[in-house]
Amino acid sequence: MQAQSKAKTDAPLIVQLNQEKGMKAFIKKCRSQKSLLLMTLPFVIWVFIFKYFPIWGWSMAFQDFKPARSFTEQEWVGFKHFIFLFTDDRFLGVLRNTLAQSIINLVLGFVTAIGLALLINELTNLKFKRVVQTISYLPHFLSWVVAAALISSVLSIDGIINELLMGLNIIDNEILWLGKAEYFWGILGASEVWKNVGWNTIIYLAAISMIDQEQYEAAKIDGASRLQRIRYITLPGMKQVIVILLIMNIGYIIEAGFEPQYLLGNGQNIEYSENIDVFVINYGISMFNFSLATAAGVFKTVISLIFLVAANSFSKKMGQGGLY
Repeated sequence: MQAQSKAKTDAPLIVQLNQEKGMKAFIKKCRSQKSLLLMTLPFVIWVFIFKYFPIWGWSMAFQDFKPARSFTEQEWVGFKHFIFLFTDDRFLGVLRNTLAQSIINLVLGFVTAIGLALLINELTNLKFKRVVQTISYLPHFLSWVVAAALISSVLSIDGIINELLMGLNIIDNEILWLGKAEYFWGILGASEVWKNVGWNTIIYLAAISMIDQEQYEAAKIDGASRLQRIRYITLPGMKQVIVILLIMNIGYIIEAGFEPQYLLGNGQNIEYSENIDVFVINYGISMFNFSLATAAGVFKTVISLIFLVAANSFSKKMGQGGLY
């Protein structure tokens, strides 16, 4: 009994000693890595100023915000703007478009980037390999203004797509592709792939380069074909990178983008092109309804956080690791 009581009285002291020991080790490590900490300081300040400090503005979502009034003079309305969003038929359609566009971009982006990385890795001619990589990267450096102009030209009535399809007798009459609302999701997905697939392959090629080449040599000696080497060596070697990128992209599932939808959208395809960001511009900022725009932004952030945490937890439960 005396030993048990002594152990209970000593427990807080042991915890305190462990905490002090851990703090000393942390301070020692910070001192040894002082240069690295100083290098990261500007980025930490940037993140705080542009990512965390603006969260103060979320208060507008719970007000009928008027720019001419001070913070104390604003009228607080609670969840009025959130209730409007979730009961407005137009916003529900916008939410559908956002999720559909995000899922299409996510699936096509992952499949095409991984596929292109595997194909480039199999090229044996280094000069040709560099040419392919350079050509696939180039569209990423075009602004969406220029890219949208090119896409609109290609898909116009007298564009190359109509000329090609009519020349092959696939269609009888020209199609105004951007005037057909039901085609917009496919056009957007193809445009995102064309513009970003080369850039997205960079990290996968880096992951492939980290795989031990002796595994490929051993597989060749055992008679493994190219497809078997890709299946049993390359893809497993890329798995951790794929999982991490997938988790991060799921966190952005409600972020379908703004520029391509805004630039390629028009009155004829707005039923399928308008997403949350475009809705915020058209019915929030343009109409000076800043509270509604802020409410939509808060909704996006909360949903993104939920998706990120859920995807990370699911990945860890499946034994695939996670972000933390």
